[in-house]
Amino acid sequence: MKKITGLAVSFFALFTLAACGGGDSSTGDSTSSANNAENQLEKIKEAGVLKVATSADFAPFEFHTMIDGKDKVVGADIDLVEEVAKDLGVKVDIMDMGYNTVLASLKEGKSDIAVAGLSATNERREQFGFSDDYYNPPQVIVINKKDQDTLTSIDAFAGKNVGGQKGSIQEDVVKEQLPDAKLVSIEKVPSMIVEVNQGSLDAMVLEKTIAESYVAQNSDLMIADVALESKDDEAYAIAVPKDGSDDLLKEINKTIKRLNDEGKIEEFVQKNNEIAEKAAKE
Repeated sequence: MKKITGLAVSFFALFTLAACGGGDSSTGDSTSSANNAENQLEKIKEAGVLKVATSADFAPFEFHTMIDGKDKVVGADIDLVEEVAKDLGVKVDIMDMGYNTVLASLKEGKSDIAVAGLSATNERREQFGFSDDYYNPPQVIVINKKDQDTLTSIDAFAGKNVGGQKGSIQEDVVKEQLPDAKLVSIEKVPSMIVEVNQGSLDAMVLEKTIAESYVAQNSDLMIADVALESKDDEAYAIAVPKDGSDDLLKEINKTIKRLNDEGKIEEFVQKNNEIAEKAAKE
């Protein structure tokens, strides 16, 4: 749960080397990547650093908190990429930016991977490579408790202002599952939390884990008793450059499988949930 400053504290988510196989055996070329594309895994290992793009306002997956008097980005996603880097034998460089620019940083070559509660939608897969899914939280609607007796069905949100983080899957959830609501796209989740508290937003859509964290820190908010459909393409995955990343994805998927087999992903989520809740109380 990303640590929020100011008012929000009280309220509480590549491309290069789509490898082209083993080359022409007659030339002795056995490389696994295209001749005209850079091998992302080799590039990362040569640099000794895994550059990670994230948007640290999405607790418990990526958020700011104070550790030993210093501001630090932590979260379940951060724990995950730390494990990826450890398995690759490199260090991690976490780069915090706006959610809407996380994937763009991959295209621009500013980051090696992107992790920010990202969902591998069909549209995104056209431009980026994605790892196996590592977490699939259900979607929920957060409302102000004063509206709990009126916002009790999908139809009740007709004409209401419903927030979705800009560039996120939640924008699509609002459009598709609350079709008569008015989508309000906002860059930061904490900003939406403030607006629901103040009444400028009637509701907002969040992943359940994220929603529970914010609701736990704000007695005026609640999760509406309105069911939303969860889809497989809403699960979280790590994004990489579209080309040249086959080898990198294989290594990332090995780490994800190991962590899931060990039950570590859920452990990361719970641990960071507690960290975020504690930080909000301080």
